[in-house]
Amino acid sequence: MNTKVVKFGGTSLADAQQFKKVADIIKSDPERRFVVPSAPGNRFPEDVKVTDMLYKVYEIASKNEDISEVFEQIKTRYNDIIRDLALDMSLDIEFAKIKNGIINKAGRDYTASRGEYLCGIIMSHYLGFPFIDAAEVIFFNNNGTFDAERTNAALRRKLEKYETAVIPGFYGIMPNGTIKTFPRDGTDITGAVVARAADAVLYENWKEVSGVLMADPRIIKNPKPIDIITYRELRELAYMGAKVMHEDSIFPVRVAKIPINIKNTNNPSDKGTFIVSHTDSLSENTITGIAGKKSFVVITLEKDMMNAEIGFVKRVLEVFEKYNINFEHLPTGIDTLSIIINEQDGETYKDVLFKELQANVNPDSIEYQKSLSLIAVVGRGMIRNKGTAAKIFKAIAEADVNIRMIDQGSSELNIIIGVNDSDFEKAMQAIYNAFA
Repeated sequence: MNTKVVKFGGTSLADAQQFKKVADIIKSDPERRFVVPSAPGNRFPEDVKVTDMLYKVYEIASKNEDISEVFEQIKTRYNDIIRDLALDMSLDIEFAKIKNGIINKAGRDYTASRGEYLCGIIMSHYLGFPFIDAAEVIFFNNNGTFDAERTNAALRRKLEKYETAVIPGFYGIMPNGTIKTFPRDGTDITGAVVARAADAVLYENWKEVSGVLMADPRIIKNPKPIDIITYRELRELAYMGAKVMHEDSIFPVRVAKIPINIKNTNNPSDKGTFIVSHTDSLSENTITGIAGKKSFVVITLEKDMMNAEIGFVKRVLEVFEKYNINFEHLPTGIDTLSIIINEQDGETYKDVLFKELQANVNPDSIEYQKSLSLIAVVGRGMIRNKGTAAKIFKAIAEADVNIRMIDQGSSELNIIIGVNDSDFEKAMQAIYNAFA
């Protein structure tokens, strides 16, 4: 039998009514064998996610203050779900164990992970599926990095023993036995890891949206959905701010060439977005999507005959490496080099960077500009369609926006445009209007 791995986000599991929707989805297809739940999310806009409540509990406990009030609120969230699902079960023993662990400094990651852990237990009871604690099968190295191969081998052996199972997302275990979490929204990663180990034919990622949208709906009103997108395109968009899937969740399924289907729990009949390793189909819009981020700085070095000076760029980047600063882009000219970094890093290290760059490469001048936004225009159709760049630049110019930077990769998968933070939304709208 084919296997589908299904991951459900926090909004999909916010209350008992959402649990019922999830169960209906799972039971409607026998190939949906392995379930990866998040912690309960927002029930309404002003609501607090369980994970945020757990982080608050940890902060209170770290000050040696009483956590009882907030912890009782967390218990109520889970007990309400159990009651409304009419389940014959209790989490009282688990609650006591978790509260004791938090008070006795089990750690921030342990505390945060209990949201998924408890939700997984409820889900396993409700579905009648076995429960597999992620701490038994998801492994991290001593330095905190994910141990992909050990995890894949152990998880594969475990899943072979089960027809169905619930595996909570977001966390695993360190070699010393302590709980370690993935980055926030890391349940996406767990789902992908499970899909790889299960040799799934499809990884379904269920959220509150019907797939990946062409642009951020907070900026663009009712952006078009994307029917199909490649892993590379999604990673480009995710890195530049698109918030549909955690960017690290792409790699486990990409290795195994498993497609991802982003689906809507509240509208399960919607097709959603398929994320695939390769497709010959082209978007009717030429571009696949638009995403962007604000608050970067540009440090520009100018020096005559820079291009003839062996090792110049290496010595420049060594300065940034010394302070553990990542660069976003590195546009160059014959006698100029620009380094684009996060504005927070720029403001923190500006003086020392200038001093050490001067000492390392002796530039003729160094210029510092902040409040830069980066916009990525992504699409496989850009390779085959002439005039895409011209269309982008024309749209921005007609919106009376000044372009501060242009960077196009050799793959022609994306074009990065830099504009002032104050022009970010206007530029995004102009580009969308030109292609939608």
